[in-house]
Amino acid sequence: MKKSLPPLTWFRAFEAAARHLSFTAAGEEIGLTQSAVSQQVKSLETRLRAALFTRHARGLSLTDEGRKLLPQVGAALGVLSAATDTFDTGPSENLLTIASSVSVAQWIIAPNLAEFRKRHPNIRVRLLSAVWPDEFSSARADVEIRFGSEKQVGRNARLLTPNRLTALKSPGLEGGVSDLPLIEAVGTSSGWKEWSAKVEPVPEPQIFADSYGVALHFAAHGNGIALVSELLIKHAINSGVLERAHPATVESNEGYYLSSNEENEFARQFQGWLLEQLPQQ
Repeated sequence: MKKSLPPLTWFRAFEAAARHLSFTAAGEEIGLTQSAVSQQVKSLETRLRAALFTRHARGLSLTDEGRKLLPQVGAALGVLSAATDTFDTGPSENLLTIASSVSVAQWIIAPNLAEFRKRHPNIRVRLLSAVWPDEFSSARADVEIRFGSEKQVGRNARLLTPNRLTALKSPGLEGGVSDLPLIEAVGTSSGWKEWSAKVEPVPEPQIFADSYGVALHFAAHGNGIALVSELLIKHAINSGVLERAHPATVESNEGYYLSSNEENEFARQFQGWLLEQLPQQ
């Protein structure tokens, strides 16, 4: 049996870090925190059993193995980018293209999209789940909803609120933050550590997810308590899938940012509708 490939995201993190010789700069480019980029590169090094970078106090340098791998990874990513550019979405008449964070697509847009379509039956909706900055660029979307810091998402982006972190669990799960498994969304700079410092001490997280949306799914299935963006929870609570596990909230250093083509009537209509779906502060 052939050996499986490492995740594409690890290669993306390596390629960006190798170009910038900085985990911080790589994170700013691809929409991740410095620690997330470092973690993904370390995972790739572990998988390949080779050190790709030499870590210095003020930056990075490529090892011989890293210099050997970089052109091959860069070429492969270029081929993938060119391949996706050959596809067309079909007729563009009355088509609204939305590039969105997966978590927003799952927990805000999808549960309420039927109501939007009922209100605007003439609009055809194309929804793209996007993570990396160049995925947003290549999508040429009319509306973009990105996750990250203000610096990462760029200019002319509006922070969607509420933007604090809240603890949620399944209604059938008995217990609280001190005795139930804690679910952590990795790749963010705010989490249960901030909760311990500002609300009350809690144990180390035991379950890790790569987004708030996945963390919510884990919690909905009774796996523990997820600390997630308050922006995502309205449908989950109203439908009885989840409930607050604690009344407190903590600040979030990242958030969801909305930008749209103000000259596009469909984009303006979608933006107005989306803001109606968000929790009241």
